[in-house]
Amino acid sequence: MKRRTILSMEQALSLPYATLRFAQLGWRVIRIEATGGKGLPGDPNRYIGSRVADDDRRSYFIAPNVGKEAIAVNLKDERGHALLKTLIDKLDVDVFCCNTVPSRYASLGIAPEQLRAARPQLIWAGISAMGPAFPEAPGYDPVIQAMAGYMEVTGERDGPPMLNGIPIIDLKAGDELYANVMRALLERYETGQGQVIDVSMLQAAASWLITVLPLIDFGCRDDEITRAGNEHRKFIPTNVYPARDGFVYLAIGSDVQWRRLCAIPKFAPVANEVRQTNEGRHAEREAIHRDMAAVTAQYPADVLLADLAAATIPATRIHDIRQVRELPQLAAKLTRTRLPDGRVVHMPPLAVDQQGAKTELGFAPKYGEHTQSVLTEAGLATGEIDVLRAAGVIA
Repeated sequence: MKRRTILSMEQALSLPYATLRFAQLGWRVIRIEATGGKGLPGDPNRYIGSRVADDDRRSYFIAPNVGKEAIAVNLKDERGHALLKTLIDKLDVDVFCCNTVPSRYASLGIAPEQLRAARPQLIWAGISAMGPAFPEAPGYDPVIQAMAGYMEVTGERDGPPMLNGIPIIDLKAGDELYANVMRALLERYETGQGQVIDVSMLQAAASWLITVLPLIDFGCRDDEITRAGNEHRKFIPTNVYPARDGFVYLAIGSDVQWRRLCAIPKFAPVANEVRQTNEGRHAEREAIHRDMAAVTAQYPADVLLADLAAATIPATRIHDIRQVRELPQLAAKLTRTRLPDGRVVHMPPLAVDQQGAKTELGFAPKYGEHTQSVLTEAGLATGEIDVLRAAGVIA
């Protein structure tokens, strides 16, 4: 079976995360970074975080970029445009990706019509803040979280709006690109034609507002579409509760689960006639949370969790990231890379187990590390490469 090849003009997180998912499948991912400029060369994320291997492979850059090759090409130069088309042709590239503002597509020679003119089977996929209709808009996860209402629905009920703890919109946009490339490849198998995929970070984020946005047309109250702290807005009781030695989170998703909870002797005091239905529990929401906390605070977390597990009620301790890494359900599924000195670095697991997927990938590449080898593979002679390097077209 042909090994798929992705050429990706990528930086930051959203697109590198998307192409990481392809690298995990064993696909070839070649990332393109810019040459020249006034700042540090290449992807700014290379220089974010602590020094791990060397100056341009710091901690924030490594995990999304393992298993990839890196070349540096000046796409502000017409010779860079020609070189890009040569690479797409000679390397039999399946997918070209980018995540820069759409207003720059044409000047960089990466617009869909420029790259697909001679190769209609190419799949072109881009991530931007709001899609080509808003070509100048920059896309940064925290700003889109604010714009898309995520901050409005995150945080304590009486507190200020709050960011999510991970860059979920970057990751959502990356997953959308991954999924839509897979769809386009399937359709290309049937039609022989590639496609253009434009992922808007804002639109992708808004697609996840399924539990709040439609409520507006149902005449909802304002408190149904704003912050609710750690509790669920609809299913009660679903919240964080204190234990004698920490906290537990439990979720009651049905009246049947509520009855099973109340059948546990220590939770019997929280039951009454009104609370038998979720609607009744909603009417006594604040009182239920007080009553639940009064019970849970009397017992160690392990005792509570044992009773809840026996009643098949979803519940857990609140883990920190170190504890998550050690969970027996995940520990054997973590992916890995190795530092240049051989030390192992553990990274998140695959999203879904897949036969043949790679669980150990090569370390993130240095800036321009594979420029020479990739151009040689594309048929350029050493002298041609030297001329392009001297002219600043490659690095």
